Amino acid sequence: MRICRVAVDDELFFGVLEGLDANGDPGERTVIALLDGHPFGELVPDGRLVRFADVRLVAPVLPSKVVAIGKNYLDHIRETGLGEAPAEPLMFLKPSTSVIGPGELIELPWQSEHVEHEAELAIVIGRVCREVPRERVHEVILGFTCANDVTARDLQNRDGQWTRAKGFDTFCPLGPWIETDFNWEHTAINCHVNGDLRQDGNTTDMLFDIATIVEAVTAVMTLLPGDVILTGSPSGTKPIKSGDSVTVRIDGIGSLTNPVTDRA
Repeated sequence: MRICRVAVDDELFFGVLEGLDANGDPGERTVIALLDGHPFGELVPDGRLVRFADVRLVAPVLPSKVVAIGKNYLDHIRETGLGEAPAEPLMFLKPSTSVIGPGELIELPWQSEHVEHEAELAIVIGRVCREVPRERVHEVILGFTCANDVTARDLQNRDGQWTRAKGFDTFCPLGPWIETDFNWEHTAINCHVNGDLRQDGNTTDMLFDIATIVEAVTAVMTLLPGDVILTGSPSGTKPIKSGDSVTVRIDGIGSLTNPVTDRA
C-alpha cells in the first residue's frame, strides 16, 4: 500500500494511491482515496476520490524528529574521510523544520560553499515505541520512503559535529509517499542529478540493518507516530548547485525529485 499526503484546495489530507500502472507508478488512471484523519492505526476512508494529476504531493509525514544514522555504508565512509566504521549505529538529529516534500526547493545557504546530496532509505514509525527488541521491530514500522540527507560538507568538516551541516531548512526532502509493503533487504538506491547517475548503491551494503537501527534508536529515545529514521547513504555523494535537479530513487518505492536554488 502506498500512503501519501496531498494538498487539496489548500487543505492537507492523507490518502491511499489506487490504480497504479504495471510498474507500480502513478499513471493516468491513478486516484487517491482520501483518509479521515491520519494513517497511524486503522485506515478510515472519508469516501472521496481525487485524481492524482489534480493534487500536489507534500512530505508524506511531518515528524516530531528525524533521527539519522551516519556512516552506515563503508564506501561512503571512505569517500568522505570520516574515519573508521562505527561499532554501533551512529545517531544524529535533523530538525523537523528541515523537511520538505516532492518538488519543493532545496535552498543552498550562504554559509556553505559545498553542499552535497545523500540518497537514503527512510523508515516511517507507525506507533509510540521505546526499547523495541529486534524481533518486534516490524510491529512499529508504518512503512518506508525516499530521503535526501542534504549536507553542507565543508561545515561538517569544519564543525567537527553535524548539527549545522545537516540542519538547515529544506535539507531533508522526503517522499514521494510511504510504501507499507516493502522488502528493504536487497533494494537498489540511486541518485541522479540533472539525469546523470551519481549514487548507485544497495541496502545489502548497510553496516547495520533495519532491525538493528530501530532497536538501537528506541533504546535511547521514545519514537512517536510519524517520526522518521534515515538509514545512511551509499557512496557517490557530490556537490549540488543552484539550477540542479536531484532525484533519489529506491526500487519498490519510487522517485523523489527536488530542484536546487540559492537561499534568498
